[in-house]
Amino acid sequence: MTTALEQLDLTDPHTFVRNDLTGTWRRLRAEQPVYLHPETSRGPAFWVVSRYADVQAAARDVKRYTSERGNSLDTLLAGSDPAGGKMLTTTDPPWHTHLRKLLLRSFAPRALQIIVERVRATTEQLVADAVRQGECDVAADVAAHVPLATICDLLDIPGPDRAELLRLTKSAVSSDSPDATSTDAWMAKNDILYYFAELAEERKDNPHADIVSLLAASEVDGRYLSQSEVVLNCYNLILGGDETTRLAMVGAIDAFLEFPDQWDALADVEPATAVEEILRWTTPAQHYGRVATEDVVIAGQQIPAGDIVTLWSCSANRDETVFDRPDEFDLSRTPNNHLTFGYGPHFCIGAYLARVEIQALLDSLRRQVSRIERCGPSERIYSTLFAGISRLPVRLRAR
Repeated sequence: MTTALEQLDLTDPHTFVRNDLTGTWRRLRAEQPVYLHPETSRGPAFWVVSRYADVQAAARDVKRYTSERGNSLDTLLAGSDPAGGKMLTTTDPPWHTHLRKLLLRSFAPRALQIIVERVRATTEQLVADAVRQGECDVAADVAAHVPLATICDLLDIPGPDRAELLRLTKSAVSSDSPDATSTDAWMAKNDILYYFAELAEERKDNPHADIVSLLAASEVDGRYLSQSEVVLNCYNLILGGDETTRLAMVGAIDAFLEFPDQWDALADVEPATAVEEILRWTTPAQHYGRVATEDVVIAGQQIPAGDIVTLWSCSANRDETVFDRPDEFDLSRTPNNHLTFGYGPHFCIGAYLARVEIQALLDSLRRQVSRIERCGPSERIYSTLFAGISRLPVRLRAR
């Protein structure tokens, strides 16, 4: 199904729930790969970049495209991002380079060995519990507990606080409800920021071996981070570390239901290869936003300095010129150079951990589950930034 371009409103979260945009993205790639989306009640006109090569080229070009005015539609359409220049995803080099180097200490595979073992053990237990339970909601009963627990371990979030943080992260940039408002999202974000402000102050006086303490105590390029920089980067990490991987995990189960032959194929496919196809297929973060810092040309289209440019990885990951049979879920797909984690200087620092978490789910399913059955309709999240499923009732049959 193709939504007519004159009816396409990418600023409305309902667009992504009510419509299958596969045909629309295909048409844009073929006919208008750099499309000027008209202004709406939510903000000014902006450019929609849909082809793989163009998305990749713009993502790596940090000189002609800035992230400091926002990196998603919501903040860009609002005119600015209060986190601009402070949070890893909304900074440009050289500050971005310094900040990224600091945070990468905590995300290097060698530093994550204990966390990885914990991920595998937790996932194995969650799948075992779901199998014994019979019918379950894999979004709430399995996927909700793995990425959040992992990032909370890295931030050393006290156990009693974690359930409330999950509720808040699910509301800050997306919603399970069609009736959620921008005020609801703002309040959730504000609560998360307030929580980390208090936690950062506590860790200054009583440091732990965690990322909050690292940010609060480290010098970056000759100065200590401000409180807002510490808090905003904690906020960024918990959102990025939870929402995207959780949606990919739920999306994997949904894909196995839609493509039962791929569930059968899972036993014989190299796990790492299967993980990459899940990442391509689900693409939880649909787009990345930039602002042109000078007049640029993309695919022959002139874009004036100051214009908003959105890079749609969900479309790039289905580009026919890069992926054979892009609208088929194929666990054996190789090569699979998807753009799910972005590209260039802003490539996701949590990519290794996300892959570990998804592979842990696949390994546990292969060991414990013989068949997956749908027990009711799924429900999708409401968001312009993220895409995925908030509820997926299934029955996991024991092997």
